[in-house]
Amino acid sequence: MGHPNYWLCFTEGLLTFISPCILPMLPIYLFYLAGTAENTAVDRGRLFRNALAFVLGLTLVFVALGATATALGSYLQLHLKLLRQISGLVMVAFGLYFMGLLRLPFLDQTHAFDYRVQNLNLIRSLGFGMAFAFGWTPCVGVFLGSALLLAGNTGSVVQGMLMLSLYSAGLGIPFLISAWLFESLKDRFRLLAAHSRSISLISGLFLVAAGLLLFLDRF
Repeated sequence: MGHPNYWLCFTEGLLTFISPCILPMLPIYLFYLAGTAENTAVDRGRLFRNALAFVLGLTLVFVALGATATALGSYLQLHLKLLRQISGLVMVAFGLYFMGLLRLPFLDQTHAFDYRVQNLNLIRSLGFGMAFAFGWTPCVGVFLGSALLLAGNTGSVVQGMLMLSLYSAGLGIPFLISAWLFESLKDRFRLLAAHSRSISLISGLFLVAAGLLLFLDRF
């Protein structure tokens, strides 16, 4: 756990959670998982169990992607320095995109699975989490792509899987806390959503700084 890239992946998971594409939608996701309509009381136990299955579903997908990225990266070990520098530049570009200073049209497209969320149980919540993970939104795509680039720089599949596990933990832990405290946090979610622009700028600055450090081999 001492390797800084591990902590970077965990932090990127946290930033994914608070990003403008996730945080404003969080109450909707939680209502889906609770199986109730908005503005109605939720069964906290059922919501938390379904949220746990949801997080497990997205974690399985992200870890599999991390293993794949690492396996592909192993073929590039002879050009590891170049790969690291390219990864850093891509992270900088993603950060500038988040800050609104660079337009990347392919990130403006959302590729999400149409998944039935009515009356979710544990199995359906697991599938919902996997569908969410495969969905390609600008926020998830930026930070997930950055984590996968970091995983691709390692020479070990286990390390790559660990990195994406930590990324999933960064996203999943606050998601589970939010599910458990959902009734008392509704108003706070709305307040944070009102500051989505500031969140975008902070997230972008983080990615730019991390990308420059990676490019300069300062991690």
